[in-house]
Amino acid sequence: MAALVRVGAVCRAGRVFPFSKSLLIRPAAILPQDRSSLPASPGRPASTKASLHWTGERAVSVVLLGLIPAAYMYPGAAMDYSLAAALALHGHWGLGQVLTDYVHGEAKVKLANAGLLALSSLTFAGLCYFNYHDVGICKAVAMLWSL
Repeated sequence: MAALVRVGAVCRAGRVFPFSKSLLIRPAAILPQDRSSLPASPGRPASTKASLHWTGERAVSVVLLGLIPAAYMYPGAAMDYSLAAALALHGHWGLGQVLTDYVHGEAKVKLANAGLLALSSLTFAGLCYFNYHDVGICKAVAMLWSL
């Protein structure tokens, strides 16, 4: 597995540090000792997949920052459907993180993830239905602001 190396254990060597007995000493590094015991994953390593997912979440957030003012200035069908996709994906990933933090137990996690997928799908379908059969997201927000 991995060994945790404390700052005090590595640097002490007979010297006294001001916080050596304090809780402020944290693990300095995780050193892998045996890579064969790490879980194997097909394709990319897990850390690369997590990094790409994190980058994707940030990209959607940045796109939303630009999409909202653009939707105000250039309303239309393309903007409505872009907003529907970006908002549904952003909400799905955000609620997924909430579930990761607060739902524990294998069966509960599977049930919560299935519910989240259903909720996100219904959200996207509802926004697309609203865009197609009604005034659309941009026009609806403009109508709300004009009240």
